[in-house]
Amino acid sequence: MLDNALFQPRAPGTPLQSWIRQSLVNAILDGKLQGGQRMPATRHLAKSLGIGRNTVTAAYEELVSQGFLESRERMGFFVGATEQHLPVEAEANAPTGTEVAWDRHLKFAPSRMRHIEKPWDWHDYKYPFVYGQVDRNLFPVDQWRACSRDALGRSAIDYWASDRALEDDPLLVEQLCRHVLPQRGIFARRDEVMVTLGSQHGIFLLSQLLLRPGDPVAVEDPGYPDAQNIFEAHRAEIRRLAVDDDGVVLDGAAQAKLRGAGLVFVTPAHHCPTMVTMSHERRSQLLDLAEREDFLILEDDYEGEIRSAETPPALKSIDRSGRVVYIGTMSKILAPGVRIGYIVAPAPLIAEARAMRRLMHRSAPLNNQRTAAILLANGHYEGMVRVVREALSHRWQEAVACVRRELPDFRMSRSIGGSSLWIECPPDLEATELIAACAERGVLVEKGDPFVAPHLGGRFFRLGLSAIDQRLIAPGIAEIATAARYLQGR
Repeated sequence: MLDNALFQPRAPGTPLQSWIRQSLVNAILDGKLQGGQRMPATRHLAKSLGIGRNTVTAAYEELVSQGFLESRERMGFFVGATEQHLPVEAEANAPTGTEVAWDRHLKFAPSRMRHIEKPWDWHDYKYPFVYGQVDRNLFPVDQWRACSRDALGRSAIDYWASDRALEDDPLLVEQLCRHVLPQRGIFARRDEVMVTLGSQHGIFLLSQLLLRPGDPVAVEDPGYPDAQNIFEAHRAEIRRLAVDDDGVVLDGAAQAKLRGAGLVFVTPAHHCPTMVTMSHERRSQLLDLAEREDFLILEDDYEGEIRSAETPPALKSIDRSGRVVYIGTMSKILAPGVRIGYIVAPAPLIAEARAMRRLMHRSAPLNNQRTAAILLANGHYEGMVRVVREALSHRWQEAVACVRRELPDFRMSRSIGGSSLWIECPPDLEATELIAACAERGVLVEKGDPFVAPHLGGRFFRLGLSAIDQRLIAPGIAEIATAARYLQGR
């Protein structure tokens, strides 16, 4: 009989058959099961594990087809003659000479930059006000599975299994041009669109192409921390532009910062992190300044698809001089793990971006591109956009009403929707202390420090709404209010 300890802990969502197969493969490769060793009968193993016999039989037969097991007539199943990957003792690879002084060799340490932290155990919080995580109840599992099957068809595999270093899936680009971009007022040719691994990848690629060390880049303050980190990684000079309820401020002081700038990074649809929408007047003013001062605008259409009737089209849609480079993503709607984004820009820039991407990782995974393309072509993505938009609208309205009722001395940024709220604590309360007190009550709240200049740290926090059930919003915010009253009354 096998030792049940050979079976590794089953990860959530892993089918039983896959769990058995993975555990046995690991045991064979690690030498815990030897070649020629007899396996227990399917009936006995099923009883030992408390699962169905058919599940064990299916796992065995799959392992036979892969050569890990052998089936011998009237004798049962035996471990095949598989080359083992014997575990090596940790001491075998321990350094024996002088250790490398990595601080001397590393020319850059991005791990020391300020960044957004996502707790790995956010699922365990009763009230997870975490931004950017997926609500599994909104993900179109059946449609994604069906589209994945279609993408695994023989003719599709013939396309995406080939090395196509500079290419994107033509079906995906067509669907983006036909169905996604027009929703934001953008009409582009195929040679003006390139697929990325998400918005952040697009920002990095464009920085490599458009920045030299010392070039000034204007960013929003507060703003998206990893965009600033990317610009700093390219040794750009960071110039901060204030943000108010109408978006980025473009007064005389701001215009002075824009002189000589090469790039201006903005999130007009929903500013990160305050979620305010840039006004029409500011948009026109920024485009005029771009022409006058000869700079380019990187528009991250942050949550552009989670829009309301009041949300204006993309800044790119009113660009008449080709100075706006548009960055979009499907990951915000589908899931963060679905790394599919896109850049829209004049063809000469797209051609260079493709060449730069080729040096990094050639193309974005073409099998994933084909699945996303089929999802778009079949109308499933647009259907999910509507579902997510409606769900987040209800959650946003619920959260706004609850914050106004439960936290009247806190200040919320003015927004017209989105998947989070940006909140400033009253002067007598430190956000860091409040966040810690909330965690003790099962409430996960995100700190605002990574988004703001260091001297403003400790005043802000963010309430994410993408992963929390609407029914938990009111009691969760009530817990935040209880924690705040306790801290203020000490």
